[in-house]
Amino acid sequence: MESNLKKINVLMIGRSTLDSSPGGDSVQLYSTAKYLKLLDVNVDVKLSNEAINYENYDLIHFFNIIRPDDILAHISKNNLPFVISTIFVDYSEYEKVNRVGLQGIVAKIFSGDQMEYIKAVARYIVNGDKINSLHYLLKGHRSSINYVAQRAKILLPNSHSEFNRFAENYKTKGIYRKVPNAVDISTFDDDVIPNEDFRDHIICVGRIEGRKNQLNLLLALNDSRYHVTLIGKASPNHQGYYDECLKLIDANPKFKIINHVNHESLSSIYKAAKVHVLASWFETTGLSSLEAAIMDCNIVVTKKGDTVEYFGDMAYYCEPDNIESIRLAVDRAYSEPVNNSLKVLIQKELTWENAATETYLAYKSIL
Repeated sequence: MESNLKKINVLMIGRSTLDSSPGGDSVQLYSTAKYLKLLDVNVDVKLSNEAINYENYDLIHFFNIIRPDDILAHISKNNLPFVISTIFVDYSEYEKVNRVGLQGIVAKIFSGDQMEYIKAVARYIVNGDKINSLHYLLKGHRSSINYVAQRAKILLPNSHSEFNRFAENYKTKGIYRKVPNAVDISTFDDDVIPNEDFRDHIICVGRIEGRKNQLNLLLALNDSRYHVTLIGKASPNHQGYYDECLKLIDANPKFKIINHVNHESLSSIYKAAKVHVLASWFETTGLSSLEAAIMDCNIVVTKKGDTVEYFGDMAYYCEPDNIESIRLAVDRAYSEPVNNSLKVLIQKELTWENAATETYLAYKSIL
Protein backbone atom coordinates (compact mmCIF):
# COMPACT_ATOMS: atom_id res chain seq x y z
CA MET A 1 0.00 0.00 0.00
CA GLU A 2 1.02 3.63 -0.45
CA SER A 3 3.59 4.29 2.27
CA ASN A 4 3.64 8.04 1.69
CA LEU A 5 0.01 8.46 2.79
CA LYS A 6 -1.06 9.30 6.32
CA LYS A 7 -1.86 6.22 8.33
CA ILE A 8 -5.55 5.50 8.86
CA ASN A 9 -6.53 5.31 12.52
CA VAL A 10 -9.39 2.83 12.89
CA LEU A 11 -11.54 2.05 15.91
CA MET A 12 -13.08 -1.43 15.74
CA ILE A 13 -16.04 -2.01 18.07
CA GLY A 14 -17.35 -5.51 18.84
CA ARG A 15 -20.11 -6.78 21.10
CA SER A 16 -19.51 -6.65 24.85
CA THR A 17 -19.25 -10.47 25.01
CA LEU A 18 -16.74 -10.71 22.14
CA ASP A 19 -14.09 -12.31 24.39
CA SER A 20 -16.18 -13.96 27.09
CA SER A 21 -18.35 -15.78 24.53
CA PRO A 22 -16.25 -15.91 21.36
CA GLY A 23 -17.81 -16.79 18.02
CA GLY A 24 -17.21 -16.37 14.33
CA ASP A 25 -17.49 -12.60 14.64
CA SER A 26 -14.64 -12.65 17.17
CA VAL A 27 -12.40 -14.44 14.68
CA GLN A 28 -13.44 -12.09 11.90
CA LEU A 29 -12.79 -8.94 13.92
CA TYR A 30 -9.43 -9.94 15.36
CA SER A 31 -8.15 -11.51 12.14
CA THR A 32 -9.11 -8.44 10.12
CA ALA A 33 -7.39 -6.21 12.66
CA LYS A 34 -4.26 -8.38 12.61
CA TYR A 35 -3.81 -8.18 8.85
CA LEU A 36 -4.83 -4.52 8.57
CA LYS A 37 -1.92 -3.72 10.86
CA LEU A 38 0.36 -5.43 8.35
CA LEU A 39 -0.99 -2.94 5.79
CA ASP A 40 0.22 -0.12 8.06
CA VAL A 41 -3.23 0.72 9.42
CA ASN A 42 -3.51 1.70 13.09
CA VAL A 43 -6.27 -0.40 14.67
CA ASP A 44 -7.65 -0.33 18.20
CA VAL A 45 -10.25 -2.88 19.28
CA LYS A 46 -12.84 -1.93 21.89
CA LEU A 47 -15.96 -3.60 23.25
CA SER A 48 -19.31 -1.89 22.84
CA ASN A 49 -19.68 -1.25 26.57
CA GLU A 50 -16.33 0.55 26.92
CA ALA A 51 -15.85 4.31 27.26
CA ILE A 52 -13.96 5.62 24.23
CA ASN A 53 -12.08 8.79 23.22
CA TYR A 54 -13.25 9.12 19.62
CA GLU A 55 -10.87 11.99 18.83
CA ASN A 56 -8.04 9.53 18.21
CA TYR A 57 -9.65 7.98 15.13
CA ASP A 58 -10.49 8.62 11.49
CA LEU A 59 -13.35 6.14 11.30
CA ILE A 60 -15.23 3.47 13.25
CA HIS A 61 -15.69 -0.11 12.10
CA PHE A 62 -18.66 -1.86 13.73
CA PHE A 63 -19.52 -5.57 13.58
CA ASN A 64 -22.97 -7.23 13.75
CA ILE A 65 -25.72 -5.05 12.33
CA ILE A 66 -28.25 -7.25 14.13
CA ARG A 67 -27.06 -5.53 17.34
CA PRO A 68 -28.05 -1.96 16.43
CA ASP A 69 -28.25 -0.78 20.04
CA ASP A 70 -24.47 -1.30 20.33
CA ILE A 71 -23.93 0.92 17.28
CA LEU A 72 -26.45 3.64 18.15
CA ALA A 73 -24.83 4.22 21.52
CA HIS A 74 -21.59 5.28 19.82
CA ILE A 75 -22.64 7.13 16.68
CA SER A 76 -24.74 9.48 18.79
CA LYS A 77 -21.56 10.66 20.56
CA ASN A 78 -19.40 11.60 17.56
CA ASN A 79 -19.46 12.56 13.89
CA LEU A 80 -16.91 10.07 12.61
CA PRO A 81 -17.69 8.16 9.42
CA PHE A 82 -18.41 4.51 10.11
CA VAL A 83 -18.63 1.18 8.30
CA ILE A 84 -20.40 -1.99 9.37
CA SER A 85 -19.42 -5.61 8.83
CA THR A 86 -23.02 -6.72 8.71
CA ILE A 87 -22.75 -10.44 9.67
CA PHE A 88 -26.46 -10.53 8.91
CA VAL A 89 -27.72 -13.82 10.31
CA ASP A 90 -31.38 -14.82 10.34
CA TYR A 91 -32.46 -17.36 12.93
CA SER A 92 -36.21 -16.73 12.63
CA GLU A 93 -36.88 -20.12 10.98
CA TYR A 94 -35.07 -21.91 13.78
CA GLU A 95 -37.02 -19.95 16.38
CA LYS A 96 -40.38 -20.73 14.77
CA VAL A 97 -39.71 -24.44 14.21
CA ASN A 98 -37.84 -25.37 17.38
CA ARG A 99 -38.97 -23.16 20.22
CA VAL A 100 -41.58 -24.72 22.52
CA GLY A 101 -43.91 -23.44 25.21
CA LEU A 102 -44.44 -19.70 25.58
CA GLN A 103 -41.28 -18.94 23.59
CA GLY A 104 -42.58 -21.06 20.73
CA ILE A 105 -45.94 -19.30 20.70
CA VAL A 106 -44.27 -15.89 20.70
CA ALA A 107 -41.87 -16.92 17.92
CA LYS A 108 -44.75 -17.98 15.69
CA ILE A 109 -46.69 -14.76 16.24
CA PHE A 110 -43.97 -12.13 15.91
CA SER A 111 -41.40 -11.38 13.20
CA GLY A 112 -37.68 -11.90 13.75
CA ASP A 113 -37.14 -8.18 14.38
CA GLN A 114 -40.01 -8.05 16.84
CA MET A 115 -38.64 -11.10 18.62
CA GLU A 116 -35.21 -9.47 19.00
CA TYR A 117 -36.81 -6.36 20.46
CA ILE A 118 -38.95 -8.38 22.86
CA LYS A 119 -35.88 -10.32 24.04
CA ALA A 120 -33.88 -7.12 24.55
CA VAL A 121 -36.64 -5.51 26.61
CA ALA A 122 -37.19 -8.73 28.58
CA ARG A 123 -33.48 -8.91 29.43
CA TYR A 124 -33.67 -5.28 30.54
CA ILE A 125 -36.70 -5.89 32.79
CA VAL A 126 -35.76 -9.31 34.18
CA ASN A 127 -31.95 -9.20 34.32
CA GLY A 128 -31.28 -5.49 34.32
CA ASP A 129 -29.30 -5.80 31.07
CA LYS A 130 -28.57 -2.33 29.79
CA ILE A 131 -30.27 -0.84 26.73
CA ASN A 132 -27.72 1.68 25.52
CA SER A 133 -29.80 3.90 23.27
CA LEU A 134 -33.10 5.71 23.79
CA HIS A 135 -33.59 5.48 20.01
CA TYR A 136 -33.61 1.69 20.23
CA LEU A 137 -36.06 1.66 23.12
CA LEU A 138 -38.47 4.07 21.42
CA LYS A 139 -38.13 3.05 17.76
CA GLY A 140 -37.56 -0.69 18.03
CA HIS A 141 -35.19 -3.21 16.48
CA ARG A 142 -36.12 -2.96 12.80
CA SER A 143 -36.16 0.83 12.72
CA SER A 144 -32.80 0.92 14.50
CA ILE A 145 -31.20 -1.40 11.94
CA ASN A 146 -32.54 0.76 9.12
CA TYR A 147 -31.24 3.88 10.86
CA VAL A 148 -27.65 2.65 11.24
CA ALA A 149 -27.59 1.06 7.76
CA GLN A 150 -28.66 4.31 6.11
CA ARG A 151 -26.01 6.30 7.95
CA ALA A 152 -23.11 3.91 7.41
CA LYS A 153 -20.72 5.08 4.72
CA ILE A 154 -20.44 1.52 3.43
CA LEU A 155 -21.64 -1.94 4.46
CA LEU A 156 -19.20 -4.86 4.43
CA PRO A 157 -21.09 -8.14 4.05
CA ASN A 158 -19.26 -11.47 3.70
CA SER A 159 -20.99 -12.24 0.38
CA HIS A 160 -23.20 -10.76 -2.31
CA SER A 161 -25.87 -13.18 -1.10
CA GLU A 162 -25.72 -11.70 2.40
CA PHE A 163 -26.16 -8.16 1.12
CA ASN A 164 -29.02 -9.18 -1.14
CA ARG A 165 -30.81 -10.80 1.80
CA PHE A 166 -30.28 -7.70 3.88
CA ALA A 167 -31.41 -5.34 1.11
CA GLU A 168 -34.54 -7.39 0.51
CA ASN A 169 -35.38 -7.63 4.20
CA TYR A 170 -34.84 -3.96 5.00
CA LYS A 171 -35.69 -2.46 1.60
CA THR A 172 -32.37 -0.64 1.36
CA LYS A 173 -29.99 0.03 -1.53
CA GLY A 174 -26.97 0.99 0.55
CA ILE A 175 -23.43 1.02 -0.80
CA TYR A 176 -21.56 -2.18 -0.02
CA ARG A 177 -18.28 -3.98 -0.65
CA LYS A 178 -17.97 -7.73 -0.28
CA VAL A 179 -15.31 -8.73 2.25
CA PRO A 180 -15.19 -12.53 2.30
CA ASN A 181 -14.86 -14.69 5.34
CA ALA A 182 -11.47 -16.30 5.36
CA VAL A 183 -8.76 -18.54 6.78
CA ASP A 184 -5.43 -17.70 8.42
CA ILE A 185 -3.07 -19.66 6.17
CA SER A 186 -0.19 -19.04 8.58
CA THR A 187 -1.97 -21.43 10.97
CA PHE A 188 -3.89 -23.71 8.62
CA ASP A 189 -1.20 -24.92 6.21
CA ASP A 190 0.20 -28.13 4.78
CA ASP A 191 3.04 -28.31 7.32
CA VAL A 192 0.62 -29.16 10.13
CA ILE A 193 1.18 -32.58 11.68
CA PRO A 194 -2.12 -34.49 11.99
CA ASN A 195 -3.35 -35.49 15.43
CA GLU A 196 -3.80 -39.24 14.99
CA ASP A 197 -6.31 -39.41 17.86
CA PHE A 198 -8.81 -37.93 15.39
CA ARG A 199 -7.87 -39.95 12.30
CA ASP A 200 -10.93 -40.17 9.97
CA HIS A 201 -13.28 -38.63 12.55
CA ILE A 202 -16.43 -36.72 11.72
CA ILE A 203 -15.97 -33.35 13.45
CA CYS A 204 -18.12 -30.33 14.10
CA VAL A 205 -16.53 -27.12 15.37
CA GLY A 206 -18.74 -24.36 16.80
CA ARG A 207 -20.57 -23.19 19.87
CA ILE A 208 -23.01 -25.84 21.12
CA GLU A 209 -26.51 -24.47 20.55
CA GLY A 210 -29.74 -25.35 18.83
CA ARG A 211 -29.04 -23.13 15.86
CA LYS A 212 -25.81 -25.03 15.13
CA ASN A 213 -27.83 -28.26 15.26
CA GLN A 214 -25.25 -30.57 16.86
CA LEU A 215 -27.99 -32.67 18.48
CA ASN A 216 -29.46 -33.67 15.11
CA LEU A 217 -25.97 -34.49 13.87
CA LEU A 218 -25.47 -36.85 16.82
CA LEU A 219 -28.89 -38.41 16.27
CA ALA A 220 -28.13 -38.90 12.59
CA LEU A 221 -24.88 -40.74 13.34
CA ASN A 222 -25.79 -42.45 16.61
CA ASP A 223 -26.03 -45.95 15.13
CA SER A 224 -23.27 -45.45 12.57
CA ARG A 225 -19.70 -46.72 12.33
CA TYR A 226 -18.29 -43.18 12.57
CA HIS A 227 -16.28 -41.61 15.35
CA VAL A 228 -17.76 -38.16 15.98
CA THR A 229 -16.12 -35.27 17.83
CA LEU A 230 -17.80 -31.99 18.75
CA ILE A 231 -15.50 -29.08 19.54
CA GLY A 232 -17.11 -26.11 21.28
CA LYS A 233 -18.53 -24.69 24.47
CA ALA A 234 -22.17 -24.34 25.42
CA SER A 235 -23.53 -21.09 24.05
CA PRO A 236 -24.92 -18.69 26.71
CA ASN A 237 -28.53 -19.59 27.56
CA HIS A 238 -28.24 -22.94 25.74
CA GLN A 239 -27.12 -25.13 28.66
CA GLY A 240 -30.19 -27.36 28.34
CA TYR A 241 -29.38 -28.08 24.70
CA TYR A 242 -25.76 -28.78 25.61
CA ASP A 243 -26.91 -31.25 28.26
CA GLU A 244 -29.07 -33.08 25.68
CA CYS A 245 -25.99 -33.47 23.48
CA LEU A 246 -23.99 -34.75 26.45
CA LYS A 247 -26.55 -37.51 27.09
CA LEU A 248 -25.97 -38.94 23.62
CA ILE A 249 -22.20 -38.47 23.86
CA ASP A 250 -22.01 -40.22 27.25
CA ALA A 251 -24.04 -43.15 25.91
CA ASN A 252 -21.95 -43.70 22.77
CA PRO A 253 -18.26 -44.67 23.05
CA LYS A 254 -17.64 -43.37 19.51
CA PHE A 255 -18.75 -39.85 20.44
CA LYS A 256 -16.63 -37.27 22.26
CA ILE A 257 -16.73 -33.55 23.03
CA ILE A 258 -13.93 -31.04 23.60
CA ASN A 259 -14.87 -27.70 25.07
CA HIS A 260 -12.06 -25.66 23.57
CA VAL A 261 -8.76 -25.97 21.72
CA ASN A 262 -6.49 -23.27 20.34
CA HIS A 263 -6.15 -22.78 16.60
CA GLU A 264 -2.82 -24.58 16.43
CA SER A 265 -4.27 -27.71 18.05
CA LEU A 266 -7.44 -27.37 15.98
CA SER A 267 -5.49 -27.35 12.73
CA SER A 268 -3.91 -30.71 13.61
CA ILE A 269 -7.35 -32.16 14.38
CA TYR A 270 -8.72 -30.94 11.06
CA LYS A 271 -5.69 -32.45 9.32
CA ALA A 272 -6.48 -35.92 10.67
CA ALA A 273 -10.28 -35.78 10.37
CA LYS A 274 -12.21 -36.97 7.34
CA VAL A 275 -15.38 -34.82 7.31
CA HIS A 276 -16.45 -31.56 8.95
CA VAL A 277 -20.17 -30.92 9.44
CA LEU A 278 -22.12 -27.71 10.02
CA ALA A 279 -25.73 -28.83 9.67
CA SER A 280 -26.84 -25.43 10.96
CA TRP A 281 -30.17 -23.69 10.64
CA PHE A 282 -28.27 -20.74 9.18
CA GLU A 283 -24.71 -19.82 8.22
CA THR A 284 -23.37 -16.73 6.49
CA THR A 285 -20.41 -18.98 5.66
CA GLY A 286 -19.16 -21.00 8.58
CA LEU A 287 -15.53 -20.19 9.33
CA SER A 288 -14.88 -23.70 10.59
CA SER A 289 -16.03 -25.09 7.23
CA LEU A 290 -13.36 -23.01 5.49
CA GLU A 291 -10.70 -24.04 8.00
CA ALA A 292 -11.58 -27.71 7.70
CA ALA A 293 -11.65 -27.62 3.90
CA ILE A 294 -8.18 -26.08 3.61
CA MET A 295 -6.92 -28.85 5.92
CA ASP A 296 -8.22 -31.55 3.54
CA CYS A 297 -11.60 -32.38 5.05
CA ASN A 298 -14.67 -32.85 2.92
CA ILE A 299 -17.39 -30.57 4.29
CA VAL A 300 -21.10 -31.03 4.93
CA VAL A 301 -22.99 -27.76 5.20
CA THR A 302 -26.48 -26.31 5.30
CA LYS A 303 -27.98 -24.56 2.30
CA LYS A 304 -29.70 -22.10 4.62
CA GLY A 305 -27.87 -18.78 4.42
CA ASP A 306 -25.04 -17.88 2.07
CA THR A 307 -23.04 -21.10 1.89
CA VAL A 308 -23.76 -21.89 -1.76
CA GLU A 309 -22.01 -18.69 -2.91
CA TYR A 310 -18.85 -19.90 -1.16
CA PHE A 311 -18.90 -23.62 -1.76
CA GLY A 312 -20.88 -24.14 -4.96
CA ASP A 313 -20.70 -27.83 -5.92
CA MET A 314 -17.61 -28.38 -3.77
CA ALA A 315 -19.54 -29.25 -0.58
CA TYR A 316 -22.16 -31.81 0.48
CA TYR A 317 -25.45 -30.18 1.48
CA CYS A 318 -28.01 -31.30 4.06
CA GLU A 319 -31.31 -30.14 5.54
CA PRO A 320 -30.97 -29.31 9.25
CA ASP A 321 -34.40 -30.66 10.22
CA ASN A 322 -33.95 -33.98 8.39
CA ILE A 323 -31.90 -36.64 10.17
CA GLU A 324 -31.75 -38.81 7.05
CA SER A 325 -30.52 -35.89 4.95
CA ILE A 326 -27.67 -35.27 7.40
CA ARG A 327 -26.74 -38.97 7.46
CA LEU A 328 -26.75 -39.28 3.65
CA ALA A 329 -24.62 -36.14 3.23
CA VAL A 330 -22.07 -37.44 5.75
CA ASP A 331 -22.01 -40.84 4.05
CA ARG A 332 -21.27 -39.23 0.68
CA ALA A 333 -18.63 -36.88 2.08
CA TYR A 334 -16.92 -39.73 3.91
CA SER A 335 -16.85 -42.11 0.96
CA GLU A 336 -15.59 -39.72 -1.71
CA PRO A 337 -12.06 -38.31 -2.22
CA VAL A 338 -11.14 -34.93 -0.79
CA ASN A 339 -12.28 -32.11 -3.08
CA ASN A 340 -9.00 -30.32 -3.70
CA SER A 341 -10.61 -27.58 -5.81
CA LEU A 342 -12.17 -26.02 -2.70
CA LYS A 343 -8.80 -25.98 -0.94
CA VAL A 344 -7.19 -24.25 -3.93
CA LEU A 345 -9.97 -21.65 -4.01
CA ILE A 346 -9.52 -20.88 -0.32
CA GLN A 347 -5.74 -20.58 -0.61
CA LYS A 348 -6.10 -18.22 -3.56
CA GLU A 349 -9.03 -16.00 -2.57
CA LEU A 350 -10.32 -16.64 0.96
CA THR A 351 -7.42 -15.55 3.17
CA TRP A 352 -7.43 -12.92 5.90
CA GLU A 353 -4.78 -11.03 3.92
CA ASN A 354 -7.26 -10.64 1.06
CA ALA A 355 -10.08 -9.77 3.46
CA ALA A 356 -7.93 -7.08 5.07
CA THR A 357 -7.03 -5.64 1.65
CA GLU A 358 -10.71 -5.41 0.71
CA THR A 359 -11.42 -3.75 4.05
CA TYR A 360 -8.57 -1.28 3.52
CA LEU A 361 -9.92 -0.35 0.08
CA ALA A 362 -13.34 0.21 1.62
CA TYR A 363 -11.82 2.57 4.18
CA LYS A 364 -9.97 4.47 1.46
CA SER A 365 -13.15 4.87 -0.55
CA ILE A 366 -14.87 6.85 2.20
CA LEU A 367 -11.99 8.98 3.54
